[in-house]
Amino acid sequence: MSSHARRTILRATSIMGGASAVNVVIGLVRTKVAALILGPAGVGLVGLLHNLIQTAATLAGFGIGNVATRQVAEAGDEPAAQAAARTAMLVAAVVLGLIGAVLLVLCREPVAAAVLGDRKWANAVAWLSLGAAALVGTAALNGILMGVRAVGALARASILSALLGTAGGIAVLLMWGTGGILPYVLLSPLAALLVSAWFVRKSPSAGPRPPLSVMVPQWSMLARLGLAFTVGSLAGTASQLAVRSLLQRQLGAEDLGQYQAAVGISLNYIGFILAAMATDYYPRLTVAMRDSREAVSTINHQAEVALLLAGPLLVGTVALAPLALHLLYSGRFLAAADLLRWQICGDFLKIASWPLGFVLLAGGWGKMFVAVESAAGLVLVGVTAVLLPRLGVEAAGVAYVAMYTVYFGLVWLLARRLVGFAFARGFQGVLAGVGGALATTLALLHWSERVGAIVGVALAGALAVLAVRVLQNALPAAVLRLLSRVPGLLRRGRPAP
Repeated sequence: MSSHARRTILRATSIMGGASAVNVVIGLVRTKVAALILGPAGVGLVGLLHNLIQTAATLAGFGIGNVATRQVAEAGDEPAAQAAARTAMLVAAVVLGLIGAVLLVLCREPVAAAVLGDRKWANAVAWLSLGAAALVGTAALNGILMGVRAVGALARASILSALLGTAGGIAVLLMWGTGGILPYVLLSPLAALLVSAWFVRKSPSAGPRPPLSVMVPQWSMLARLGLAFTVGSLAGTASQLAVRSLLQRQLGAEDLGQYQAAVGISLNYIGFILAAMATDYYPRLTVAMRDSREAVSTINHQAEVALLLAGPLLVGTVALAPLALHLLYSGRFLAAADLLRWQICGDFLKIASWPLGFVLLAGGWGKMFVAVESAAGLVLVGVTAVLLPRLGVEAAGVAYVAMYTVYFGLVWLLARRLVGFAFARGFQGVLAGVGGALATTLALLHWSERVGAIVGVALAGALAVLAVRVLQNALPAAVLRLLSRVPGLLRRGRPAP
């Protein structure tokens, strides 16, 4: 891989990674307070309500975030095309958000019964419509920022919205305890909407406001791709909602809380990788799709760097899962340690497969995207339902690994067919190295928790050294000066960029 390609990827990853690191710290405070005040049952309910909002927003949003990113990226530097894409997506977001909110209010009683198991939650579901509408608007706004690759603005927006949501959320929990769960859940999407709107408003104008006739083709593209993106994305969010509902109904609120703790850590520690893919890689791949060789090179570059960066985190978290749960939540969540390890194994496959999965989005192959996402969602729910009586809450972790095993296979086959994808040697090597370290750590943990933890931390350190050495030529000079203070860490010499 060229140093230029690595620097391009690392720039976006470092910006979003820095923002993600700040958000993780903010999230630690938010999560810790929620865990101490609400306990596992309350944390599980918060996760279920969040997932309900996300599912409703996915259904109402019509894939507007993905379509906005794709359309704005394709418009390039042409002012008129940029203005048409941006304005059309904002108008569509307002209309779709309002429609989604109204429908959720009208369907509040059956939704409460189906998801929460009791119609007494109907009024709470009605209030959640505000959060769903806010997420639709935020998706469109962030899609515009992603389309113009405003990585810095997205990073700042994520930090500011996290700060506002966390400060307000902690305040309502401290004042009202479990009675503050509903406003606690709503504050995050509302804060994200306000902050994203502010950053889009501050961004350079794309040109004069376009006439209605120019925006019609943009809405036509939204209608054509939006249904596919909605069904595909809904398969993911709805399957997570179904799993949470199964856990609550069959195992109870305590086990649902353990599941939420494992998923929460899983999402936090790989968040900067996934955020960089959505922010920088997706629009880059959209442009690269004009040349299949360039697309294959872009996929391999992204996958290699993503695994290099995530590898130490994956292996280290597997090794220290109980410690992570105790620090981030409390001692009442230690039962989720094995579940967290299953989640991490699934995340390994997720990070490896996502660069391939974006081919379907960047190329506009909506039907294939729907088929893959639906198949993955069915695997998650089906395996969970089958194994739940035997394995308990761990069934959801096993199902997560099964889902991404199937997903990886499907997107690999499709990428090979659509753009002639073939694994580059660097991607293969990192995939084997991280996978081997995970397998070794898990095997030793099964034999001895202490030995597995020690070896796992050592392997995570070795992967971190490997990542630094492989990416050395792409690192900024200031970072290299800092790393050079560690004897033997850097390779000798540094070729000119």
